[in-house]
Amino acid sequence: MAQSPFDHPLHDWQRRLIETLEQAAELPVDTRGATPFTHHGEVGPGMHLRRYAPQAATGQRPVLIVYSLVNRPFILDLTERRSLIAALTRAGHPVYLLDWGYPKGADRFLDLGDYIDDFLATAAEEVAAREGATADLLGVCQGGVFALCLAALQPQRVHRLVNLVTPVDFHTPGDQLSRMAQGVDFDQAAQTLGNVSAEWLNSVFVALKPYRLLAQRYMELPELADHPEALHDFLRLERWMYDSPDQAATAFAEFGRECYQRNGLLNGTLTLNGRPVRLSAIEQPVLNVYAEQDHLVPPAAARALGAHVGSTDYGELAFPGGHLGVFISRRAHAELLPRIVAWLAE
Repeated sequence: MAQSPFDHPLHDWQRRLIETLEQAAELPVDTRGATPFTHHGEVGPGMHLRRYAPQAATGQRPVLIVYSLVNRPFILDLTERRSLIAALTRAGHPVYLLDWGYPKGADRFLDLGDYIDDFLATAAEEVAAREGATADLLGVCQGGVFALCLAALQPQRVHRLVNLVTPVDFHTPGDQLSRMAQGVDFDQAAQTLGNVSAEWLNSVFVALKPYRLLAQRYMELPELADHPEALHDFLRLERWMYDSPDQAATAFAEFGRECYQRNGLLNGTLTLNGRPVRLSAIEQPVLNVYAEQDHLVPPAAARALGAHVGSTDYGELAFPGGHLGVFISRRAHAELLPRIVAWLAE
């Protein structure tokens, strides 16, 4: 008996895909995150300081999260079950997050000195004034670079540092993003194009891992049919991937030129407002967390910090996963985050 074309596995996949998409259309996607917060002042143009209240009054030191400029920070608070922020508040920390916002056209002239020496420094000062204690900084990816710069130039603003998947050596073997950056005239692009569009930058990141970020993700989508919690998680992550701000032209060009092309953070040639950033000047305790299968920040790029930082209290944690797994994987929440929380409690 001949098989009906409607019994073909591809037809079944298409049917389940349609069901999944119909279910997805009914689900709201909130990009503010899962944990309630209050706004605590504006530290720069369109930049707000969020406060997440501790769930227990344990007297723990405040934590200021410094996120990257490239994406929105709600991946740190994706769901109630997968929230780095919630893990910190459960441990009793008042948690602050510097929301960089969405740069406007007039912000094209903001440079790294503005972002770090001014806006981030102001946020750290605000946290210390409100909580009565200097904050521990938790820097994420590019935000970790910013946190290192602040610790080097304004050490009084930083008690301790936790870096998550933070590049320090931008010239390590296998760094695909660095290789792409070598042929870019960042200054000419900034002068000609103004702020860098989020759509263009997203296409660059997708090009680094096209099969995993495009074909494979959507091939597996029909498996989420009739699993609303998993589908909601997928939609939140999808929204995060493509809800990116434009980049302020001057700061973007400066970061690309000084870090990716000249490796200035490692070499000590990166300057902010005329002052060189020296990793050897960082004497605060540092916990450096990297991912072993990270395609954006290779392990060697992050581990380079240990040989150059001035702190005598330096530790590393290796996570057996990829860049995003550090924030959202079950293993990270079961094994990695408790170790970070324990280090902060020491």
